Amino acid sequence: MNVTQILFIAFWFSLSFLSVPEKSPILLADPTIFYHDGTYYLYGTSGNDKNLGFEVYVSKNLKSWKRSDKNDGYALKKGESYGDIGFWAPQVFEYEGKFYMAYTANEHIAIATSDSPLGPFTQAEKKDLEAPVKQIDPYIFIDDDGKKYMYHVRLTEGNRLFVAELKDDFSGIKEETLTYCFHAEEPWENTQNVDWTVSEGPAIIKHEGLYYFIYSANDFRNPDYAVGYAVSESPMGPWRKSPTNPIFDKSDAGINGSGHGDFFFDSKGKLRYVLHTHNSDEKVSPRKTALIELEFKEDGNEADLLEVKKGSFKFLELD
Repeated sequence: MNVTQILFIAFWFSLSFLSVPEKSPILLADPTIFYHDGTYYLYGTSGNDKNLGFEVYVSKNLKSWKRSDKNDGYALKKGESYGDIGFWAPQVFEYEGKFYMAYTANEHIAIATSDSPLGPFTQAEKKDLEAPVKQIDPYIFIDDDGKKYMYHVRLTEGNRLFVAELKDDFSGIKEETLTYCFHAEEPWENTQNVDWTVSEGPAIIKHEGLYYFIYSANDFRNPDYAVGYAVSESPMGPWRKSPTNPIFDKSDAGINGSGHGDFFFDSKGKLRYVLHTHNSDEKVSPRKTALIELEFKEDGNEADLLEVKKGSFKFLELD
């Protein structure tokens, strides 16, 4: 063995001792990703302190993530908009050149605005959307005809899903349009047989003229927390739950508590769904953020099936 060979072996041997920087998991529950101008913006219920507002993380490729350095890393900070505690389940969307965040705080729903997806999202008048009951988990859907709808959860005899038309300025719902959608009734939706059943985390996709209502069921602390969907010919329902539900659960994720997220289309037009899982099979919180890919599959004369692409599950990590 000559000197060159010895040096080459020594070089590669030394590389084996170099540690690869360890990435840390992103700890956001009820997450949402908003894609705009080549950048992905990630928001959710904080795993650090959910009483301070909403953090925002950014990525160009869905692989490398960093926390925003604007506004102390918050897209919405307590004190700049409605709410004192329990900042949960945000959704960000753009409408007529302005960015909106619909969110939960104090177990009520509010909508704030910003000139940037990074925030700060604020309200000129700090107020919630009036309702006679507690309501959480807003999802704003604007149909092709311009009508605006708010899907949400009302805490009445359980976590039940409702929809209502929104006023054009997003200041509240048109109360006469409030409509019950559905709640957790099927065996997979209530595996612990509780009286207060939970269906939550709405997100709406329009596909081939039909409305697909993605939701999660069971209490988030339940290992069986999982994702399903229902279909309707109208944004107001009635809804038919898919016979293939749940479409994603702990057996698919390989970890307990997988659910409550939002869909988006990536830069290549692929349909993605960001969601959370438990921290581990022994511990619920802080919950981890993960990503899966969705796809529609033809089903004869029936509505296309919404399925999760096998092997697409991955956790999101912070650089």
